[in-house]
Amino acid sequence: MQLTAEERARYSRHLALSEIGESGQEKLLSSKVLIVGAGGLGSPAAFYLAAAGVGTIGIMDDDQVECSNLQRQILHTTAAIGTKKVDSAQERLQALRPSLIIHSYPFRLTTGNSLEIIASYDFVVDATDSFSSKFLISRACHAAGKPYSHGGIQQFSGQAMTVIPGRTACCHCLFHEDDEPPTASGEGPIGAIAGVIGSIQAAEALKVLLALGDPLYDTLLTCNTLTMEFRKVPVRCDPRCPVCGSPNIQPFTSNHEV
Repeated sequence: MQLTAEERARYSRHLALSEIGESGQEKLLSSKVLIVGAGGLGSPAAFYLAAAGVGTIGIMDDDQVECSNLQRQILHTTAAIGTKKVDSAQERLQALRPSLIIHSYPFRLTTGNSLEIIASYDFVVDATDSFSSKFLISRACHAAGKPYSHGGIQQFSGQAMTVIPGRTACCHCLFHEDDEPPTASGEGPIGAIAGVIGSIQAAEALKVLLALGDPLYDTLLTCNTLTMEFRKVPVRCDPRCPVCGSPNIQPFTSNHEV
């Protein structure tokens, strides 16, 4: 895939980076990323991946745009209230980059459809907002052998981790489905934390696709915007993990939907 004159102008800043250059940009243009959730995290992730030149982006979300979304979900506008989030997302992303290929999935990810959908992508961004959804994505990505970025936000804080199935610690090594998940107070989050974590997830996707730097493997990155403190917490593979721990791997079954 050779770059066109327009693409050379659009991605000139990437071409100037020795770590990316022309071959890296061509690789991005042939890459495919699925973003599950077109909300607070999915918005900045989708914008930056589209702007970076990822060739194909899948957007999955079964919700419609509501007024209360606009405080943090920057993919959507006031005019989009009442429309499907995937349609709003497609319109904004293609206004940014008309050549972008977008696959819209206006429904939930389930155990019935997840493997077929995820199998056609190179990387998955988990931009959902519930632990049940994150556990389903984790299991599906492990079953399909696809790398993914975990992200989560609450009030003024957020976290991110990148997983390569079979090689690094996974979400199930850190969080357990039988445990009671943290309860949100119903307040927030502050809109900007979604931008911080979603942008980190986009950067992690680009690093994995281009084999650059040190992604957040075996590491949970946390951010507290009140103190502006970032921490990197080491995460070890749990030999008893029901997803990646051997020999206790459980079948890919769940009643949850994303």
